[in-house]
Amino acid sequence: MSIGSQISARRKQMSMTQQDLAEKMEVSFQAVSAWERDEYLPETDKLRGLAKALNTTVGFLMEESIYDIKHWELKDAMFSVDNMLRRVKMYAQAKKYKETQKAIKLMLTYHEGTYRKSTIGEKIPYVIHPLMMACHAFALGIDSDDLIAAILLHDVVEDCDVTTEELDVNDVIKDAVRAVSFEVQDGMSKEESKKVYYDYIGKNKLASVVKLLDRCNNVSTMATGFTPNKIAKYVDETEKYVLPLLDIVKREYDEYYDATFLIKYQIFSVLETIKRIL
Repeated sequence: MSIGSQISARRKQMSMTQQDLAEKMEVSFQAVSAWERDEYLPETDKLRGLAKALNTTVGFLMEESIYDIKHWELKDAMFSVDNMLRRVKMYAQAKKYKETQKAIKLMLTYHEGTYRKSTIGEKIPYVIHPLMMACHAFALGIDSDDLIAAILLHDVVEDCDVTTEELDVNDVIKDAVRAVSFEVQDGMSKEESKKVYYDYIGKNKLASVVKLLDRCNNVSTMATGFTPNKIAKYVDETEKYVLPLLDIVKREYDEYYDATFLIKYQIFSVLETIKRIL
Protein backbone atom coordinates (compact mmCIF):
# COMPACT_ATOMS: atom_id res chain seq x y z
CA MET A 1 0.00 0.00 0.00
CA SER A 2 1.18 3.54 -0.76
CA ILE A 3 1.51 6.25 1.89
CA GLY A 4 -1.70 7.81 0.62
CA SER A 5 -3.54 4.51 0.92
CA GLN A 6 -2.16 4.03 4.43
CA ILE A 7 -3.34 7.49 5.47
CA SER A 8 -6.78 6.92 3.97
CA ALA A 9 -7.22 3.46 5.53
CA ARG A 10 -6.09 4.60 8.97
CA ARG A 11 -8.27 7.73 8.85
CA LYS A 12 -11.35 5.70 7.98
CA GLN A 13 -10.53 3.12 10.63
CA MET A 14 -10.61 5.92 13.20
CA SER A 15 -13.93 7.23 11.80
CA MET A 16 -12.34 10.56 10.83
CA THR A 17 -13.28 12.67 7.82
CA GLN A 18 -10.70 14.37 5.66
CA GLN A 19 -11.80 17.64 7.26
CA ASP A 20 -11.23 16.19 10.75
CA LEU A 21 -7.70 15.18 9.85
CA ALA A 22 -7.06 18.50 8.11
CA GLU A 23 -8.03 20.41 11.27
CA LYS A 24 -5.73 18.26 13.41
CA MET A 25 -2.88 18.88 10.97
CA GLU A 26 -3.76 22.57 10.44
CA VAL A 27 -3.88 22.13 6.68
CA SER A 28 -6.71 22.27 4.13
CA PHE A 29 -8.86 19.22 3.46
CA GLN A 30 -7.68 19.53 -0.16
CA ALA A 31 -4.15 18.82 1.07
CA VAL A 32 -5.34 15.68 2.89
CA SER A 33 -7.22 14.60 -0.22
CA ALA A 34 -4.10 15.09 -2.33
CA TRP A 35 -2.03 13.02 0.11
CA GLU A 36 -4.53 10.19 -0.02
CA ARG A 37 -4.64 10.25 -3.82
CA ASP A 38 -0.81 10.14 -3.83
CA GLU A 39 -0.69 13.36 -5.83
CA TYR A 40 2.14 14.41 -3.59
CA LEU A 41 3.71 13.19 -0.34
CA PRO A 42 3.30 14.90 3.03
CA GLU A 43 6.30 17.06 3.86
CA THR A 44 8.85 15.25 6.01
CA ASP A 45 8.30 17.59 8.96
CA LYS A 46 4.59 16.77 8.91
CA LEU A 47 4.94 12.99 9.01
CA ARG A 48 5.37 12.77 12.80
CA GLY A 49 2.36 15.00 13.42
CA LEU A 50 0.37 13.01 10.88
CA ALA A 51 1.25 9.74 12.61
CA LYS A 52 0.24 11.23 15.96
CA ALA A 53 -3.08 12.51 14.59
CA LEU A 54 -3.81 9.04 13.24
CA ASN A 55 -2.65 7.34 16.47
CA THR A 56 -0.01 5.32 14.63
CA THR A 57 3.67 5.54 13.72
CA VAL A 58 5.68 7.05 10.91
CA GLY A 59 6.89 3.55 10.14
CA PHE A 60 3.32 2.39 9.64
CA LEU A 61 2.61 5.22 7.20
CA MET A 62 5.83 4.60 5.28
CA GLU A 63 5.38 0.84 5.05
CA GLU A 64 4.84 -0.11 1.41
CA SER A 65 3.42 -3.55 2.05
CA ILE A 66 1.37 -4.15 5.15
CA TYR A 67 -1.26 -6.61 6.17
CA ASP A 68 -4.77 -5.41 5.42
CA ILE A 69 -6.34 -4.46 8.78
CA LYS A 70 -9.42 -2.71 7.46
CA HIS A 71 -11.57 -5.70 8.32
CA TRP A 72 -10.78 -5.44 12.04
CA GLU A 73 -13.45 -4.13 14.38
CA LEU A 74 -12.95 -2.84 17.91
CA LYS A 75 -15.10 -4.59 20.50
CA ASP A 76 -16.05 -3.16 23.88
CA ALA A 77 -17.19 -6.36 25.60
CA MET A 78 -14.80 -9.28 25.99
CA PHE A 79 -17.32 -11.46 27.80
CA SER A 80 -21.06 -11.67 28.43
CA VAL A 81 -22.35 -9.67 31.39
CA ASP A 82 -25.13 -12.20 32.01
CA ASN A 83 -22.78 -15.18 31.94
CA MET A 84 -20.29 -13.56 34.31
CA LEU A 85 -23.05 -12.46 36.70
CA ARG A 86 -24.44 -16.00 36.70
CA ARG A 87 -21.00 -17.40 37.43
CA VAL A 88 -20.33 -15.02 40.30
CA LYS A 89 -23.74 -15.75 41.85
CA MET A 90 -23.29 -19.51 41.57
CA TYR A 91 -19.73 -19.32 42.89
CA ALA A 92 -20.80 -17.25 45.88
CA GLN A 93 -23.63 -19.66 46.69
CA ALA A 94 -21.45 -22.75 46.31
CA LYS A 95 -18.70 -21.25 48.52
CA LYS A 96 -21.24 -19.81 50.96
CA TYR A 97 -19.77 -16.34 50.46
CA LYS A 98 -22.40 -14.34 52.36
CA GLU A 99 -20.66 -10.96 52.00
CA THR A 100 -20.31 -11.49 48.26
CA GLN A 101 -23.99 -12.35 47.94
CA LYS A 102 -24.86 -9.07 49.64
CA ALA A 103 -22.32 -7.21 47.49
CA ILE A 104 -23.85 -8.55 44.27
CA LYS A 105 -27.21 -7.00 45.16
CA LEU A 106 -25.60 -3.71 46.18
CA MET A 107 -23.50 -3.57 43.01
CA LEU A 108 -26.54 -4.12 40.79
CA THR A 109 -28.51 -1.48 42.68
CA TYR A 110 -25.86 1.25 42.72
CA HIS A 111 -24.64 0.76 39.16
CA GLU A 112 -28.11 0.34 37.66
CA GLY A 113 -28.47 2.33 34.43
CA THR A 114 -24.77 3.24 34.24
CA TYR A 115 -22.43 2.34 31.40
CA ARG A 116 -18.72 2.07 30.72
CA LYS A 117 -17.12 4.91 28.78
CA SER A 118 -16.78 4.05 25.11
CA THR A 119 -15.11 5.74 22.16
CA ILE A 120 -16.91 3.50 19.66
CA GLY A 121 -20.48 4.11 20.76
CA GLU A 122 -21.36 0.81 22.41
CA LYS A 123 -23.48 0.88 25.59
CA ILE A 124 -21.92 -1.67 27.90
CA PRO A 125 -23.38 -1.94 31.43
CA TYR A 126 -20.88 -0.68 33.99
CA VAL A 127 -21.11 -3.89 36.00
CA ILE A 128 -19.09 -5.66 33.33
CA HIS A 129 -15.99 -4.13 34.94
CA PRO A 130 -16.33 -5.47 38.52
CA LEU A 131 -17.68 -8.78 37.18
CA MET A 132 -14.62 -9.25 34.97
CA MET A 133 -12.40 -8.45 37.95
CA ALA A 134 -14.21 -11.03 40.09
CA CYS A 135 -13.88 -13.69 37.39
CA HIS A 136 -10.21 -12.76 37.04
CA ALA A 137 -9.72 -13.39 40.76
CA PHE A 138 -11.44 -16.77 40.41
CA ALA A 139 -9.14 -17.70 37.52
CA LEU A 140 -6.05 -16.66 39.51
CA GLY A 141 -7.20 -18.73 42.48
CA ILE A 142 -7.02 -15.80 44.91
CA ASP A 143 -10.71 -15.40 45.67
CA SER A 144 -12.10 -15.00 49.17
CA ASP A 145 -15.46 -13.73 50.37
CA ASP A 146 -14.06 -10.36 51.44
CA LEU A 147 -11.98 -9.91 48.28
CA ILE A 148 -14.80 -10.66 45.84
CA ALA A 149 -17.21 -8.43 47.76
CA ALA A 150 -14.66 -5.58 47.77
CA ILE A 151 -14.12 -6.04 44.02
CA LEU A 152 -17.83 -5.85 43.28
CA LEU A 153 -18.19 -2.67 45.34
CA HIS A 154 -14.86 -0.99 44.64
CA ASP A 155 -16.31 1.82 42.48
CA VAL A 156 -19.63 2.54 44.18
CA VAL A 157 -18.32 5.19 46.59
CA GLU A 158 -16.26 6.96 43.94
CA ASP A 159 -18.92 6.82 41.22
CA CYS A 160 -22.31 6.52 42.94
CA ASP A 161 -24.18 8.54 45.52
CA VAL A 162 -23.23 6.38 48.50
CA THR A 163 -20.78 6.50 51.39
CA THR A 164 -18.67 3.66 52.72
CA GLU A 165 -20.63 3.66 55.97
CA GLU A 166 -23.86 2.96 54.08
CA LEU A 167 -22.56 -0.28 52.59
CA ASP A 168 -24.14 -3.34 54.21
CA VAL A 169 -20.90 -5.33 54.42
CA ASN A 170 -18.28 -5.97 57.09
CA ASP A 171 -15.64 -3.45 58.16
CA VAL A 172 -12.78 -5.21 56.34
CA ILE A 173 -14.58 -4.74 53.02
CA LYS A 174 -15.54 -1.16 53.88
CA ASP A 175 -11.90 -0.33 54.65
CA ALA A 176 -10.78 -1.75 51.30
CA VAL A 177 -13.47 0.15 49.37
CA ARG A 178 -12.60 3.33 51.25
CA ALA A 179 -8.91 2.90 50.39
CA VAL A 180 -9.49 2.52 46.63
CA SER A 181 -11.95 5.44 46.41
CA PHE A 182 -9.85 8.34 45.13
CA GLU A 183 -10.50 11.95 46.05
CA VAL A 184 -8.38 15.07 45.91
CA GLN A 185 -7.20 15.93 49.42
CA ASP A 186 -7.74 19.38 50.90
CA GLY A 187 -4.79 21.63 50.21
CA MET A 188 -3.22 19.17 47.77
CA SER A 189 -3.00 18.99 44.01
CA LYS A 190 -4.41 15.99 42.18
CA GLU A 191 -0.91 14.59 41.67
CA GLU A 192 -0.02 15.03 45.35
CA SER A 193 -3.30 13.34 46.30
CA LYS A 194 -2.48 10.38 44.05
CA LYS A 195 0.74 9.70 45.94
CA VAL A 196 -1.15 9.71 49.24
CA TYR A 197 -3.82 7.52 47.66
CA TYR A 198 -1.44 4.83 46.44
CA ASP A 199 0.61 4.90 49.66
CA TYR A 200 -2.60 4.28 51.60
CA ILE A 201 -3.66 1.44 49.31
CA GLY A 202 -0.29 -0.26 49.74
CA LYS A 203 -0.91 -0.55 53.49
CA ASN A 204 -4.16 -2.46 52.99
CA LYS A 205 -3.76 -6.00 51.64
CA LEU A 206 -7.28 -6.32 50.28
CA ALA A 207 -7.28 -2.85 48.71
CA SER A 208 -3.91 -3.53 47.06
CA VAL A 209 -5.18 -6.63 45.28
CA VAL A 210 -8.44 -4.90 44.28
CA LYS A 211 -6.46 -2.01 42.79
CA LEU A 212 -4.16 -4.30 40.85
CA LEU A 213 -7.07 -6.23 39.35
CA ASP A 214 -8.84 -2.95 38.62
CA ARG A 215 -5.86 -1.51 36.76
CA CYS A 216 -5.23 -4.77 34.91
CA ASN A 217 -8.81 -4.74 33.62
CA ASN A 218 -8.74 -1.05 32.72
CA VAL A 219 -5.41 -1.30 30.91
CA SER A 220 -6.67 -4.31 28.98
CA THR A 221 -9.86 -2.56 27.83
CA MET A 222 -8.73 1.06 27.41
CA ALA A 223 -8.56 0.83 23.60
CA THR A 224 -12.31 1.38 23.38
CA GLY A 225 -12.81 3.54 26.46
CA PHE A 226 -9.99 6.08 26.38
CA THR A 227 -8.83 8.74 23.95
CA PRO A 228 -5.18 8.48 22.85
CA ASN A 229 -4.27 11.32 25.23
CA LYS A 230 -5.99 9.56 28.14
CA ILE A 231 -4.21 6.31 27.25
CA ALA A 232 -0.84 8.08 27.36
CA LYS A 233 -1.59 9.57 30.79
CA TYR A 234 -2.80 6.20 32.03
CA VAL A 235 0.43 4.53 30.91
CA ASP A 236 2.44 7.10 32.87
CA GLU A 237 0.31 6.72 36.01
CA THR A 238 0.49 2.94 35.81
CA GLU A 239 4.26 2.93 35.56
CA LYS A 240 4.64 5.50 38.33
CA TYR A 241 2.26 4.02 40.90
CA VAL A 242 0.79 0.65 39.97
CA LEU A 243 3.92 -1.28 38.99
CA PRO A 244 5.56 -0.31 42.31
CA LEU A 245 2.35 -1.43 44.07
CA LEU A 246 2.75 -4.82 42.39
CA ASP A 247 6.19 -5.12 43.93
CA ILE A 248 4.80 -4.23 47.36
CA VAL A 249 2.12 -6.93 47.14
CA LYS A 250 4.63 -9.51 45.90
CA ARG A 251 7.00 -8.66 48.74
CA GLU A 252 4.54 -8.18 51.62
CA TYR A 253 1.72 -10.62 50.88
CA ASP A 254 3.12 -14.06 50.03
CA GLU A 255 -0.25 -15.62 49.20
CA TYR A 256 -0.51 -13.38 46.13
CA TYR A 257 3.01 -13.96 44.79
CA ASP A 258 2.01 -16.08 41.79
CA ALA A 259 -0.98 -13.88 41.01
CA THR A 260 1.19 -10.76 40.92
CA PHE A 261 3.43 -12.40 38.33
CA LEU A 262 0.49 -12.96 35.99
CA ILE A 263 -1.02 -9.53 36.64
CA LYS A 264 2.33 -7.83 36.02
CA TYR A 265 2.83 -9.84 32.84
CA GLN A 266 -0.52 -8.69 31.47
CA ILE A 267 -0.18 -5.04 32.47
CA PHE A 268 3.45 -4.75 31.39
CA SER A 269 2.90 -6.39 27.99
CA VAL A 270 -0.05 -4.11 27.22
CA LEU A 271 1.90 -1.01 28.26
CA GLU A 272 4.88 -1.89 26.10
CA THR A 273 2.62 -2.54 23.10
CA ILE A 274 0.82 0.78 23.62
CA LYS A 275 4.12 2.67 23.91
CA ARG A 276 5.25 1.17 20.61
CA ILE A 277 2.03 2.24 18.86
CA LEU A 278 1.56 5.76 20.30
